[in-house]
Amino acid sequence: MKAKVLGMGNALVDVLVRIPNDDILSHFNLPRGSMQLVDSARSAEIYEAIRHLNPQIVSGGSASNTISGLSNLGIATGIVGKIGRNELGQLYKGDMEKTGIETHLFSSDTLSGNCISLISSDSERTMATCLGAAIELTADDISDDLFNGFSHLYAEGFLVQNYDLIETVFKKAHAHGLTCCLDLASYNVAEENKDFLVQIIEKYVDVVFANEEEATAFTGKEDLEALNEIGEIAQTAIVKLGRRGSLIKMNDTITRIGIVSCVPIDTTGAGDLYAAGFLYGMINGLSPEKCGEAGAVLAANVIEVIGTKMDTRRWTNIRKVINKL
Repeated sequence: MKAKVLGMGNALVDVLVRIPNDDILSHFNLPRGSMQLVDSARSAEIYEAIRHLNPQIVSGGSASNTISGLSNLGIATGIVGKIGRNELGQLYKGDMEKTGIETHLFSSDTLSGNCISLISSDSERTMATCLGAAIELTADDISDDLFNGFSHLYAEGFLVQNYDLIETVFKKAHAHGLTCCLDLASYNVAEENKDFLVQIIEKYVDVVFANEEEATAFTGKEDLEALNEIGEIAQTAIVKLGRRGSLIKMNDTITRIGIVSCVPIDTTGAGDLYAAGFLYGMINGLSPEKCGEAGAVLAANVIEVIGTKMDTRRWTNIRKVINKL
């Protein structure tokens, strides 16, 4: 079967804005670098506080970003989620289809979800997420035929707000023979749901992605020790270390990957695009080292722009670099 990757996550629209200082984070009690769930009223308050800074509004969501990256690299992809029938929902759907992604999107009368990403002067981003219609995706929406024709599943850990949903997704994907990949999504997600996530990974997941904070929250350990612990329950474990590169454990072999030199502007989507590069390499049979290098190339490029959307020229250059690996 030709590789085809199905992404599943919260279908969100990103509201991206650079903030002059971190005062707004303190004002709204948003821990720096975290992802916090907020209701529609608080989301509206935060938006009013930053609208004068001319925010950029684009389709987003962790899994969506990874799937978009894979699609731009020429991999056949699909996305599953739930959107509102409002303008933001249609923006999300249209953007996915424009990128060549096969959409499996359920509709709701609830407003589409959004994620306000507050980008500090040092490129750190803090996210206030209003899930809206996205949270209404349920296990009942996940039919067996949804997985037909797909070889890989890539799901974001943010789905863990619904244990029944995420377990159903991985159980059915695993039964259909898909290679199952999970990104731990956020340190608070990893910490608060550790026991459940361990069970899911041990039963169904082949590849686990985590950044250094998520890995520590999940294992209580750091770097290599965290990597090894995750690697004990998953066939392939990846710990992204930011400016220190990344660590990969695949089939009991550990590989350390460096970074690609760049001028960082916004770290939003760095981990998502790293996963896209890594999975592209894995799908094409590259070594763990080359998979990690592909991930590093994509991560370096996306942090040189605001948000997760890169123009045609940049993608053309990325493909040239990746094809040389």
